Amino acid sequence: MSGLDRQRQGARQGSGEPKRVLYVENGIGYGGAVICLRHLVRHLDRAKYEPLVVTGRGGELYRQITLDAPWRHLPDRHLDVGRGKFALESSRWVRRIPGLYFLLNQLLARTDDLFNFLPFFVRLLVLARNFRPDIIHANNEPLCNRAALFVGKLLRVPVVCHVRGDPNAEKGWFIRLLYRLPDHYIPVSRWVSKAIEELGAAPEDNTVVYDGIAFDGFDVGTDGRVFRADHGIPGDAFAVGLVGMLVPWKGQNLFLDAAKLIRDRIPNLRILIVGGIPDDCADYARELRRRVAAEGLGEIATFTGHVHDMARAYNGLDLVASASTSPEPLGTMVIECMVMQRPLLVPSHGGGAEMIEDRVTGLVFRASDAESLADKILEYWRDPELRERLGLAARRKALQTFDVETHVRQVQFVYNSVLGVRESG
Repeated sequence: MSGLDRQRQGARQGSGEPKRVLYVENGIGYGGAVICLRHLVRHLDRAKYEPLVVTGRGGELYRQITLDAPWRHLPDRHLDVGRGKFALESSRWVRRIPGLYFLLNQLLARTDDLFNFLPFFVRLLVLARNFRPDIIHANNEPLCNRAALFVGKLLRVPVVCHVRGDPNAEKGWFIRLLYRLPDHYIPVSRWVSKAIEELGAAPEDNTVVYDGIAFDGFDVGTDGRVFRADHGIPGDAFAVGLVGMLVPWKGQNLFLDAAKLIRDRIPNLRILIVGGIPDDCADYARELRRRVAAEGLGEIATFTGHVHDMARAYNGLDLVASASTSPEPLGTMVIECMVMQRPLLVPSHGGGAEMIEDRVTGLVFRASDAESLADKILEYWRDPELRERLGLAARRKALQTFDVETHVRQVQFVYNSVLGVRESG
């Protein structure tokens, strides 16, 4: 940032004009991180903050961000490296040859840097110079948002990193270096906060803020029969849904493993895999469908694709499950499901286990254990009263914890702290 730009920025802050916030979203697809970002910018105090949202992905769902805030699409995928990564991870013979997996993985990574990261970084840098933000808000962990971090350092603009992913998902010196770059962190759960501090973040630069949603969009009285009719689910079926984008760590394969264990024990069982398919995971989605067909699960399994009206989806399910095999910071579906008063199953790790108290606000199964997941589904099926009681308790906790106005107020407090602005009133 030039001296003149800094003078203009200082004058804008001193005059009481809104601070400019550049939001950068570089996730793998339209999911919980984008949905929560939309809740944030929609309720941002426009008298104090002027937002601009930049996403690396585009399409109809992303264009809907314009309903909430100014939006720009800067493509971050010019070459499909994701398919190569999926093929590499799925290949067993590659790992048998010493050094070959490492070599091919590095080749893919450098190809991604050259053809995807570098063009996005340059365009983001130009946009940021023109927008002259007072603060940059990276909407996920440092690795996928490293372009935003580097732009912030070059322009001397403070960067807040809103960590919604697993900080331990990637290892190495480069990751630890990236975690030194943000000026402040907003982890979405205490579990994430602890992991960030283990990577070197100072506690005073680390503020836990639970995600917030607008409750008026989630009416517990919504008619779920419409969702069931849309997907051919009989009224007397026991419908269990796994909600989340179709990516390997979301646990769709584990969910299918559990379904095989209970298919003959629950009459009229139907399982639904609810969620969209990121471009990088198209091969994974096809593999799931092939597995369903090969293992005779086609009669009970349904892939819904992305669902716009999640209130109908939740009320159309008898039970909602999260089956992530890697610890999930705090999935948006957990929040939405709690607000909708639905019985919920979560694995015993990550933010879901932090939020759900077993047999009080939901049921918790042993992470990555298909038998444990199957047993908990059976427990819910046998006890409708348990489903109702835990659903009511979950909603009470959600209304206390995930109010969007509280969320926005806490995020704005972080902005003021980073910018050294004292809140008036």
